[in-house]
Amino acid sequence: MIVTAVLLGSGCAAGADRTVGADGVPATLRIGLIPNISPDVQRAKYQPFAEHLQQRLGVRVELFVAADYAGVVAALVGKRIDVAYLGGLTYVQAERQVALTPLVTELDKETGTAQYLSAIVVRADSPHRDLRRDIVTAGKSFAFGDVSSTSGSLYPRLMLVEAGARCSPRRVSDCPPLRQVTFTGGHDATAQAVLSGRVDAGGLELRILHRLERDGTVAAGALRVIEQRSVQGYPWVMRTDLGTGAQRTLTDAFTAITDPNLLDLMRAKRYVAAAASDYDEIRRKATELGLAEPASR
Repeated sequence: MIVTAVLLGSGCAAGADRTVGADGVPATLRIGLIPNISPDVQRAKYQPFAEHLQQRLGVRVELFVAADYAGVVAALVGKRIDVAYLGGLTYVQAERQVALTPLVTELDKETGTAQYLSAIVVRADSPHRDLRRDIVTAGKSFAFGDVSSTSGSLYPRLMLVEAGARCSPRRVSDCPPLRQVTFTGGHDATAQAVLSGRVDAGGLELRILHRLERDGTVAAGALRVIEQRSVQGYPWVMRTDLGTGAQRTLTDAFTAITDPNLLDLMRAKRYVAAAASDYDEIRRKATELGLAEPASR
């Protein structure tokens, strides 16, 4: 079994076969993953998925995990990867630079739909109950994850703006009357920042928090949700130049997954086809909040 896992930035595996089959799928299929948790954990988590694709498609599979979300976008633009797992915001940012075709998204195990939840959390023992009164108006400190994260940046920013924050569409760290805004780089790091008291509140993906609780990384009930919003599920996308044959083959490979252990690892009940129009709200909100292009801090 040949499944290669390397960090993006070290380049493609030496001698990777770029032969393309009749269906348009490369003989060496290179898959990029956004690091919504630490890169090493993310890479290890998706090894069973890489093995599934290899067995079903009869191709070599390489997994690439970048140091940050922008690294996956750069790899797509540079044609160093063929398929990528992106958050909705990262997809919207990436499609401005390279032609992409959504393949599938997961039906979320927690919501039972193609949407999941973005949440703003505080320590359970804090007095903060109301986002507007206790966080925004009171000028507290706040942590986002990666600046290009949908549920760790875009939707928490949307909730803050709805609660009265005047977040700048040009400088993402300016969000008065919040006294301080930081970017932790990931949902797990945001949870720890709130838990440790380094910030008063933070935005993250709720199902990742639940997994951290199951893993014992965060004590169950140590963080409390004070606001949440539904978000369209992460799209798996491919470079459009792979063609419609590859689109059909790859979509079928996802929707054929029935192994409950593999689906559990990938946080999915099952996979369903995705369309570009599914992400229209994210495009609109990202444009309004200045996040459609990677922003300066």
